[in-house]
Amino acid sequence: MKKTAATRHRQLLPCLEASGSHDRTDVPDYKSRPEVTGRGVLLCRAVEMRLPLRSCRIFRRFIPQKQTADAQRRGLSGAGMRLVQFRGSGDRDGVRVGVEQGEGLGVVDLKAFDPSMPSTVRELLQLGDRGLECAQRALASGQFVVDRANVQLLPPILTPEKVVCVGMNYRDHCLEQNAPIPNEPIIFSKFPSAITGPYDDIVLPPESQEVDWEVELAFVIGRRGKNIQEEDALSHVAGFTVANDVSARDWQFRRNGKQWLLSKTFDSFCPLGPALVTADAVKDPHNLGIRCLVNGDTVQSSNTAQMIFKTAALIAWVSKFVTLTPGDVFLTGTPPGVGVFRNPPVFLKKGDVVECQIEQLGSIINKVI
Repeated sequence: MKKTAATRHRQLLPCLEASGSHDRTDVPDYKSRPEVTGRGVLLCRAVEMRLPLRSCRIFRRFIPQKQTADAQRRGLSGAGMRLVQFRGSGDRDGVRVGVEQGEGLGVVDLKAFDPSMPSTVRELLQLGDRGLECAQRALASGQFVVDRANVQLLPPILTPEKVVCVGMNYRDHCLEQNAPIPNEPIIFSKFPSAITGPYDDIVLPPESQEVDWEVELAFVIGRRGKNIQEEDALSHVAGFTVANDVSARDWQFRRNGKQWLLSKTFDSFCPLGPALVTADAVKDPHNLGIRCLVNGDTVQSSNTAQMIFKTAALIAWVSKFVTLTPGDVFLTGTPPGVGVFRNPPVFLKKGDVVECQIEQLGSIINKVI
């Protein structure tokens, strides 16, 4: 089962990255993605692979190629970086900030490059452009590179002040549950303790028998703000990442008065990662292929173009109520295909492997235990 998910992951992500930006007769080499081996463990093999163009053309059917005409206003300048939070092998070096040389490639240790830099991505974002400019210099230097075989990737944001979640934000997701399309964003939350790493395990709680998957585009706030205008909102975005809004449906829909917060906030119910891709590296966050696989079978397949409320609208709306701070995480809603609305319903069980993919951002793989 682990082999199936990891193998599909290695096969599909290079095509996902290649589609929409190239029309070539060759595809660059990519290193293998991590195998799922247990909670908190990341094993990487340096396997070179070349895929035929035909495979990428097949996968393009999943990803619409049309880009929006209007350029998006970008947030903090990151020169197209992939920021990661990592721990070295043996836990001797503690938590560190790194910059990936490419998805699945080596990680530049930012603190080794500049000891004045902080040890968490959230603290780095609090430095504003100064921190990201230092990360850019570190990446360009090619020094202090840690091999991926010696790296355990953590969530790109470890302890955000807020985790803001959006419900029913894809039109087809509303239709699959026979619900009206909302006129205003539906907002709820998870406790930050629900966040877990991109390759950590999802732990089934004994309190629920109906645990479900939800692949979601997530973004992270990079600048503090209150009452942010929609036209200025994207300047507050640090970057984007992949999330799984794992949900206990029995608690969400039936138990004890419909407990949305409790249903969403069990430990390990928010896998996040693998990297925070800076906003200027994402061509259009609202035209990204997004999908979820369970045990290698596609259960969700859509595009972020189907979102009802886009990134800027969500920031403007939520900042009317609360002050947004660097490191705050937004989960922007899930497309159709969740287990609870299938006939009959399908829920996660021990041994399942859940893989969430988003174009340009990467993939997270989590085993259910």
